[in-house]
Amino acid sequence: MGRFSNRRSARLTLADIAAALELEPLGDATLAIRAVAEPAEAGPEDLALALDRKFRPALARGRARAAILWEGADWRALGLDGAIIAARAGAVLPDLTALMDKGPGLEPGIHPAAVIDPSAEIGEDAWIGACAVIGRAARIGPGARIAPHVTIGPEAQIGPNALLHAGVRIGREVRIGANFIAQPGAVIGGDGFSFKTRAAASAVETLRDGLTHGESAPVTGSCQWARVASLGAVEIGDDVELGANSAVDRGTIRATRIGSGTKIDNLVQIGHNAEIGRDCIISAGTGIAGSARLGDRVVLGGMCGVRDNVTIGDDVIAGGRTTVFSNVPAGRAIWGTPAVRLETQIEINKATRRLPRLARQVRALLSKTPKGDAQE
Repeated sequence: MGRFSNRRSARLTLADIAAALELEPLGDATLAIRAVAEPAEAGPEDLALALDRKFRPALARGRARAAILWEGADWRALGLDGAIIAARAGAVLPDLTALMDKGPGLEPGIHPAAVIDPSAEIGEDAWIGACAVIGRAARIGPGARIAPHVTIGPEAQIGPNALLHAGVRIGREVRIGANFIAQPGAVIGGDGFSFKTRAAASAVETLRDGLTHGESAPVTGSCQWARVASLGAVEIGDDVELGANSAVDRGTIRATRIGSGTKIDNLVQIGHNAEIGRDCIISAGTGIAGSARLGDRVVLGGMCGVRDNVTIGDDVIAGGRTTVFSNVPAGRAIWGTPAVRLETQIEINKATRRLPRLARQVRALLSKTPKGDAQE
């Protein structure tokens, strides 16, 4: 379940926290710590989180006796009885929050109201909540924690130490690695959105073919849609997290794939046959269309859109609301709709802000120009 237990049962001391973070406690290391708090709201038994000097005024408004502080801070001058000094937030926040996390509030063991097919395999120390349904031949790894009202389809495989929050839906034959986390309402393995026309090409296909060949053919075509079944599955690597109410569709023939270490925010749609690389960040409201391919360490800001069948290279960063219509080479920062280089979009934004002034200048020039000359 990670480096620290998420069922903290006893109050910690400043020394305990410093040891867990592999840092040195300063001052009174025996101070009891109940929780972590923002500096202005911290009480005497809270550890104030003040990892930047900008929090100094807020720290003075609070009542904390201990704080975790920015590098170079004088904890005595701040009126504290004890402190921990950290180089930067990223170095301590993952371990600190894991140490203080009270967990999802699930009870150990298998609830009598859970429905488990006799052919399912349940790993050692797995927790399964009330009204969870585990399908035929499903395999649940050791240490998995499954909240109430989760459904896991036939022949699905869930790796060790998974945490599935309430209402998660996992379809048949989905394969998920170790340490997976799914927030409430996430759906993995629903059918892809795939429809074709039997009698003739659809209007969409006609339009796309015309644009591809530089033609302006009338947009006509069949409008009777035939459903394409999703025969593929979903394959997810280790250490992946999926946000609340996000969906990952199963593939049409091959599997939809998400690489290890990737983190996906709330309300994200990943279409059929999409391939997401390792250690990607996909922010809330993003939609990735079918058969799109993302390389490793790609970062997509909130409400991005990725067109079907495009490829985004490794280490690409896309700003919020970016729409990707064409392939993006590795290592590029992009922004805008359609996506362009980040620096290009910044120049576009600057020019756009100047348009009202430019329009006023043009109107002023036209008002001074004789009508005959203006018409010329």
